[in-house]
Amino acid sequence: MTFLAIENAFSSSSSIPPSSTPGCKYEYDVFLSFRGTDTRNNFTDHLYDRLKQEGIFTFRDDERLKQGTNINSGLLRAIDESKIAVVVLSKQYASSSWCLIELAKIVECMDKKKLIVLPVFHYVDPSDVRNQRGSFAEAFAKHENRFKDKIDDVKTWRAALTEVANLSGWHLGDNSKSEVIKKIIQRINSELDHEVPLVSEHLVGMDSRVKELLDLCLGERLNCVHLVGICGMGGIGKTTLARKIYNRIFRNFEASNFIANVREESKSRRLVSLQNNILSKILMGTEKNISNVEEGKKILRNRLCNKKVLIVLDDVNDDEQLKALAGKDWFGPGSIIIVTSRDSHLLNTYWDGVVDIYIAKGLNDDEAMELFSLKAFKKPHPEENYVDLSINFVSYANGLPLALGVLGSSLFGKTLDAWRSARDKLEAKPNRVIMDALEMSVVGLDDTQRDLFLDIAFLYKDMANYCIRDTLESLGHYTYDIDVLQDKCLITITSNGALWMHDLLKEMGRNIVRHESPEEPGKCSRLWSYKDVLHVLTSNVGTEVVKCIMLNMPIEAKECLSVEAFTKMKILRFLKIGYVHPPQDLIGGPIQLPQGLSYLSNELRIIDWYGYPLKSMPTSFQPNKLVELRMHYSDIKQL
Repeated sequence: MTFLAIENAFSSSSSIPPSSTPGCKYEYDVFLSFRGTDTRNNFTDHLYDRLKQEGIFTFRDDERLKQGTNINSGLLRAIDESKIAVVVLSKQYASSSWCLIELAKIVECMDKKKLIVLPVFHYVDPSDVRNQRGSFAEAFAKHENRFKDKIDDVKTWRAALTEVANLSGWHLGDNSKSEVIKKIIQRINSELDHEVPLVSEHLVGMDSRVKELLDLCLGERLNCVHLVGICGMGGIGKTTLARKIYNRIFRNFEASNFIANVREESKSRRLVSLQNNILSKILMGTEKNISNVEEGKKILRNRLCNKKVLIVLDDVNDDEQLKALAGKDWFGPGSIIIVTSRDSHLLNTYWDGVVDIYIAKGLNDDEAMELFSLKAFKKPHPEENYVDLSINFVSYANGLPLALGVLGSSLFGKTLDAWRSARDKLEAKPNRVIMDALEMSVVGLDDTQRDLFLDIAFLYKDMANYCIRDTLESLGHYTYDIDVLQDKCLITITSNGALWMHDLLKEMGRNIVRHESPEEPGKCSRLWSYKDVLHVLTSNVGTEVVKCIMLNMPIEAKECLSVEAFTKMKILRFLKIGYVHPPQDLIGGPIQLPQGLSYLSNELRIIDWYGYPLKSMPTSFQPNKLVELRMHYSDIKQL
């Protein structure tokens, strides 16, 4: 480089692009800094070729500068837009003023934007570099003489060289070139693999949630190991939030790893594979094959106990996964373990240290409309002619980001008629992608808990009419199981004791029941569809599996049932018959029994029959288990 170019470098230093901030999009994976006359056509070329073979996008000044670009601004911008800098410190490296300008910029980016710097000592003693002895002393003596009017810049170069030489790197004098290059590639691959896949470009309502979670993660807990749980129903955005947090803070730790889809990965690849995954990142690419889970626990504990680490375990559903991947006493002070799960009880009972649980929340109405519009129209608000239909879909999704994204994307570019048809189809048949994601929440439930969930999904809209816990207990359920469903984010018990279930979870539960017998509703355990219930009762095709019936009819409708309508339903526990909106002064109910009624199940706990048309119950009915009897506007005189 000519003296004039060096002078230009000094004079334009104030216009150097500012350092990027964490989370920016990098142009290069690696920036190579080296003294060409020392290492070109030798070590640097071999390293560069290996980097290209590995698919690592690398900047080297003679290949990446565009024709006509000012060499100073182009090189310095490349440093600013790189994730990693490899500095090859050779004997004559410091004799190049340009190399030292590069190095000063590298150190600036290392401090300001966490640029990872990897030094290679190319047949020089690291202590000579740190202390600027030998050829390095000679080089700086010349610089001080040559740049007397810019002596502060020379001091900056000295400090930069000392700082980089103090970093852990590789010494070519101790190892072969091929072995050093192999280790450099392993380290670079490990650092690049730290990056979590990019989070969706359409993130709505995320800033406030990220701030709340960062406050939990980065509170005054510097000397302890901290577990942060992100809990919530499926599709609420737990993984997206964890990725955002990880990308914000992972550079503040000695080692970090984001283990995605723990639930599925532990099935298909086994926990040993996930242990190996964690270990390879901690050891910067060094291969270590763990043979069994117990061995993995010991190795991970030994390797992690003195390290400040950040580990994210995404979608955990079993304490065995936590025991295998995040032992209670494995980590060094300041470590943070983030776990996303649909089960808050799992986290509270497993960890003995500091635990904070963040309950992920759905989007409010404005946020929901914005996210839906971004997916459906590629802008933050709906098209004029689509406003009402958009409100329909947003209301259906009820603040669930997964549903908003799936529905919005499926409608992009469709006509108004297609939108109306999609809305009508959704009312008859729920979206499979949304249902599949939500159904993962009930996979781990035992039989009584699953039965309870289905009853709540069946009854939810009518819960305001009943005392919730008493009603559920009267149907044979246990208070313990109610708490389990709450822990698994399937229901919420509000501060005043009311039960709340997300509409899509209710829809998912009813969808499970539909699949019990898609073709013949009389073989389903619960019946609520107006069409299905009438078919079963008027055709007398009910079976012994029917547990609950809810029939809400239009006010003007009247139906006649046969005397044997309920004969086959031996385990019927809940029976409600009425109008969609019960009138207060209408004589007679929606169901007529001109020939009477021969049978009702002795298993019935709750009967709510508006306008029951008979004066008494069937003579065979033994209401020993009956808890609630509601017979408004009925003709009943005696049981």
